[in-house]
Amino acid sequence: MPSPSRAQVSGSAQRSLIGATIGFFIGFGAVSLFGPTAQSFIKVMHLVPSQVGLLVAMPMLTGSLLRIPFGAWVDRNGGKKPFLVLLLASLVGIAGLYWMLLTLYPDHLTQAQYPWLLFFGALGGCGIATFSVGIGQVAYWFPKAQQGKALAFYAGFGNTSPGLVAIILPLIIAFGGLWVGYLVSLIIVVGGIGLYLLLGYNAPSFQLAHPHGMAARDVEAAARQHGQELFPAGSMMRTLLDAAGSWRTWPLVGLYFTSFGGFLALTAWLPMFWGSYYHAPHWVALGLTAGFSLFSSIIRVPGGSWSDRFGGERVALLAYLTLLVGATVMATSQQFGLTVLGEILVGAGMGVANAAVFKLVPHYVPDAVGGTAGWVGGLGALGGFVVPPMLGRIAQALGPIGYVRGYLVYVALALLCLALTGLLLMTRHGVRSATLAAAR
Repeated sequence: MPSPSRAQVSGSAQRSLIGATIGFFIGFGAVSLFGPTAQSFIKVMHLVPSQVGLLVAMPMLTGSLLRIPFGAWVDRNGGKKPFLVLLLASLVGIAGLYWMLLTLYPDHLTQAQYPWLLFFGALGGCGIATFSVGIGQVAYWFPKAQQGKALAFYAGFGNTSPGLVAIILPLIIAFGGLWVGYLVSLIIVVGGIGLYLLLGYNAPSFQLAHPHGMAARDVEAAARQHGQELFPAGSMMRTLLDAAGSWRTWPLVGLYFTSFGGFLALTAWLPMFWGSYYHAPHWVALGLTAGFSLFSSIIRVPGGSWSDRFGGERVALLAYLTLLVGATVMATSQQFGLTVLGEILVGAGMGVANAAVFKLVPHYVPDAVGGTAGWVGGLGALGGFVVPPMLGRIAQALGPIGYVRGYLVYVALALLCLALTGLLLMTRHGVRSATLAAAR
C-alpha cells in the first residue's frame, strides 16, 4: 500500500477548472435550445402559445431539477461520472432533434410529433444540470481562499453560452436552415465532451479513495498535500439531507433564486419587453438581451475575486443593492436610454451576486458542498419559471405600463435578499466557531 506522501494524483486544479468550465459551457447552451427556433416550430406545427411555452421551458425544467441529485452525486464520486452522464444525455437529446428535423422538417413535422419534441428537449436540457456538478468538482480541488475566484471563473465563462447561442444560432439558421443549426450544436457538444474527458479530473481524495486502497485518514492526509481542504460527508442521500438540515442552505437558495433564477427569467422576458413596450426592432431587442446575458455572466468572474478579497456577504450586499437600484429604475422609467441603464445595473447586480452566493456555499455548509450546490442551483434556477408568469400577469392586468411596473417584482426580491444576506452576515461568527470546534 503506498504511503500518503507517495500517492500520485492525475491532473491539477487549474486543468480541471478549465475542463469543468468547457463542459458546463457546452451543457448550459441548452438554455437556448428552442428559444431562437420557436418561431419555426410555430409556423410548421401550428403550435398554440401554451404549447410554445412548455416547449421552451422543457430543457430548463429538467436542467434545473436534475441539479439536485447530480450535485449531491459529486460528494460520492468526485463529479466526472455525473458530468459525463448529463452531457451524454444532452447529446442524445440534440441528436434526436437533429434527426427529426432532417427527416420530417418542414412538410411532415406536425402536432403528432410534438411529444417527441418535448422528450428530446428534456434530454437536451440535462446538460444544464452540469452546473451543480461542476461547482462541487471545482470546490473540492481549490483551497478555500481561492474558491471564490475559481467558482466565478467556472460559472462566469460557462454562463456566456446562452447569450452566444442567442446570437449565433439564428445566423446559422438564416444561412443553412433549421436542421443545420442543430447539426452544428451536435458537433459542438461532441467536441466539448472530448475536451472534458481530456481535462476534467476528480479532486485528489476521490482519485485516491479506491484504487490505492488507503484508509480514509490516509486518503485525507494525502489529498491535503495536493491542496484539497474540503472533504465530503458521505453518501449522496446523506449530503442532501445534511444540506437540507442546515438552515443556512435555504437563505442561499433564496439569494440564488433572485440572482440566477431572475437572470434566466429576464433572458426569456427581455425580448418581449423591448419589443412590446418600446417597439424596438427584432435585432435591437435580441442585442439588448444577449448583451445583458453576456455582461451578467462575465462580471461574475471579477465578482468572485471581490468575494475572496472582501467576503461573500459584503459583496452580496453591494450586489443586491445594485440590483435594487437597477430594478427601481426599470420599474419607474419610461425612457429608453434610462431603462437600458437600469438593465445594465440589474445585470451587474445579478452577476456579482451569483459569484458571491457560491463563495458562501462551502463556508456555510462545508461538509455537504455537493448537496448544497444541488439545492441552491436546482431550486434557485426555478426562479426562471416562477418570475416570467408574474411579469406577464402584471402586464396583462395593467396594460402597456404593466411591462414597466412588472419590475417591481425584482425590487421586492432585492429587498428580501438584502435581509437574507444581513442575516447570514450576523451569524457568520457562529459558523466559524463551529468549524474551529470540529477541527479540534
